[in-house]
Amino acid sequence: MAVVASLVLLVEAAGIVVLNGIMARFVEGQNMSLDGLDPDAMVAGTWGLGIGGGLFLLLCSVLLMLAGVRDRAPGRFARVALISCAVLHGVLGALTVGLVGWAAFAWMMGVLALVVLPLVAYGKESRTPARPAGPADPEAPVTAAGPATA
Repeated sequence: MAVVASLVLLVEAAGIVVLNGIMARFVEGQNMSLDGLDPDAMVAGTWGLGIGGGLFLLLCSVLLMLAGVRDRAPGRFARVALISCAVLHGVLGALTVGLVGWAAFAWMMGVLALVVLPLVAYGKESRTPARPAGPADPEAPVTAAGPATA
């Protein structure tokens, strides 16, 4: 499942870069400004956000791919990055309801589920083997663990 999530995030990363590129072209073509802000700064900011978001999604995609190929839980850094990605998708999903519609919300929640699933599917692995609480042989005499005294 982590590999599927990785591929979805890879497609989404490319889509974010392309979408921000289109918006940057519109801003540049119309020479738009927001409250006196330089239009070139708006274009550069749009490109920067698109490339930065695409790189973040690409990083999350690679981390999910590694978890899927290795078939084990993501490490600490990967968990932090994937949780950030999940929170981002949750917030953007909430915004897309009003701006784009319920279909976009469903897509964002589907991606959110794909990102969260590898985080919860792999259980926390025990680092030490489990030992019984009592002595191995109930009939064996109990001995002290300190030094012997005479």
